[in-house]
Amino acid sequence: MSKTNTWHPHEMPTLLINRLSRALLKPVDERLREVGISTSQLPVLVALKDGSKHTQKALAELAGVEQPSMAQLLGRMERDNLIMREASPTDRRSSLIFLTDEARQLLEPGRAVLRDIDQDVCAVLSREEKAVLVGLLQRLMASLAGEGSKRMGEPP
Repeated sequence: MSKTNTWHPHEMPTLLINRLSRALLKPVDERLREVGISTSQLPVLVALKDGSKHTQKALAELAGVEQPSMAQLLGRMERDNLIMREASPTDRRSSLIFLTDEARQLLEPGRAVLRDIDQDVCAVLSREEKAVLVGLLQRLMASLAGEGSKRMGEPP
């Protein structure tokens, strides 16, 4: 059997990134839940963190999810007093979504959780290795974004 036909998933960066992502999801979600937010809410928090207002459609596009999924997420966030809606001044059919004061107060504790987890997980890397890894991951994300997907990669 030739080397090109040999299957080595442990040497495939995309599969390793996927496994790492899955391994991080539970501890990140557990720690964020203690703060009062969830991983699924991060794209909305990121988009609205600076006081801006967006429509549900715009948030769905920014998060890379379908509108029904975003509607469910926003419904839960509204129930939990993390977002509010106001009528759009330019389109009577849509509303603008923005963060509540309560949600804004959760941003820094959420950032602290994300920083702590990042520091713990990346403790095995030197500063230089971490910088190289960040650069490589950003290149991969830019490559995917070039294929038409919009992703939000910055923390809230």
